[in-house]
Amino acid sequence: MPVVPRIAPLFVLVSACAVSQPATGGGVLTHGVAVGEVTSDSAVVWARCVDRAAVPVSIFEGGGERREAVLQTSAASDWTGRTQISDLKPQTLYRYTVMCGTGASGSFRTAPPPSEPAALRIAWSGDLGGQNVCRDAVDDYSIFARVAAARPDFFIGIGDMVYADDACLEIGRYGNRQQPGPPPAFDLAAFRAHWSYNRDDPHFQRLLAQVPYVGVWDDHEIRNDGSAADDRKGDRDVPLFPPALQSFTEWLPWTPPAGDRTRLYRSLRWGMHAELFVLDTRQHRDRNDAPDDGTKTLLGEQQRNWLLQSLRASDATWRIVVSSVPLSIPTGKPHARDGWADGGDGTGFEREAAAILRDMAAAEMKNVVWITTDVHFATAFRYRPFAESDLVVHEFVAGPLNAGVFPHLALDPTFHPERLFLWGPQAPTDIDSYAAALQWFNFGLLDIDAAGNLRMSIVNGRGEEVVHHTLTRP
Repeated sequence: MPVVPRIAPLFVLVSACAVSQPATGGGVLTHGVAVGEVTSDSAVVWARCVDRAAVPVSIFEGGGERREAVLQTSAASDWTGRTQISDLKPQTLYRYTVMCGTGASGSFRTAPPPSEPAALRIAWSGDLGGQNVCRDAVDDYSIFARVAAARPDFFIGIGDMVYADDACLEIGRYGNRQQPGPPPAFDLAAFRAHWSYNRDDPHFQRLLAQVPYVGVWDDHEIRNDGSAADDRKGDRDVPLFPPALQSFTEWLPWTPPAGDRTRLYRSLRWGMHAELFVLDTRQHRDRNDAPDDGTKTLLGEQQRNWLLQSLRASDATWRIVVSSVPLSIPTGKPHARDGWADGGDGTGFEREAAAILRDMAAAEMKNVVWITTDVHFATAFRYRPFAESDLVVHEFVAGPLNAGVFPHLALDPTFHPERLFLWGPQAPTDIDSYAAALQWFNFGLLDIDAAGNLRMSIVNGRGEEVVHHTLTRP
């Protein structure tokens, strides 16, 4: 059945898209506006304004109060810039305008305070423009219009939001005409070109103007199965990780913490019922092909300690771990697994996952949910990982947004996964056209009501809810 859009305040509907304003002060706004990292009292506004260093930003509260800020850009940042707006009111609707030549407007609502039992809708997915499944020549990435119609409180792009190691050709994998894109990236300019290509999409720009964005990266922002520990590709012995990281952060509405400009893991709180723990699964991991001997790490010691301490400290009804790689679906290659699961071959990062789950069990945590993408089909699992513990963890997997669809049934049994559903064709070859692929493109929605009950649903590229699962607050 179709997704029923949530009712939004009127001025969001009329002002959220990129709206032209009279020219002022020069510069060219190239990719609309975006806002991210929204909390109860702050938000980060992003824009790309070519040939102007100081870009005025105006923020308007619903009652008419106006504030001014400046967004700094330069050629060194590919003319992207961001500014953090602080001292905002919780649970309040704001409109903002960025003036760069012509101006563009957007809007966002700040989070409720942790004491407020407010309802919440999270949209998430990943895998955009891979395997030569790219911007359609007529409809572009139309799934972003479906995400916007669902009116989420924010959208999480959980990795592979570009395929820097792939190309978008005039004729796509599913036979449709496409907007051609840049070739695979080996330097900073090429990585930037991939971000520019995907963010050129008009549906994506309209979504980011009206829905706050939480950005996460995965391997294809670097290369397939890439990380800081293994970032070279083919016969070009050039490091890919530094330009990949720089371009990722340039195009992200995010500000790094003081003193740690590359720290991407963080937590975000939304009212009484939800706290997100956003992981960086690329920057701190050991090589995939290293044996999982008990010292191997995907998160690195600092990030792992932060996660364990933060999970224990959280009093949110739902602790939501955002991981770009899944718990029990083997990914990567045999003997060089890219996700948590080892697939039985002794690689992967299973022992670290087990240690995290054991800490959850020791703390007697309830209502733990993992959300992820990466595998190009939608599915869900319930885990009871330890016979001696009552710990139950759910994992919800969404995607692709617009990429190749590759369902497979292989599971690693270590954490005793119980599959709740699978949304995908019987085989990748069953998709014979781009129109048919829209049925399988998808994103996830997490709805938490004011009483703390959670409903997960998968919505396909046609805007149809195709499956759902409900978890009642104990």
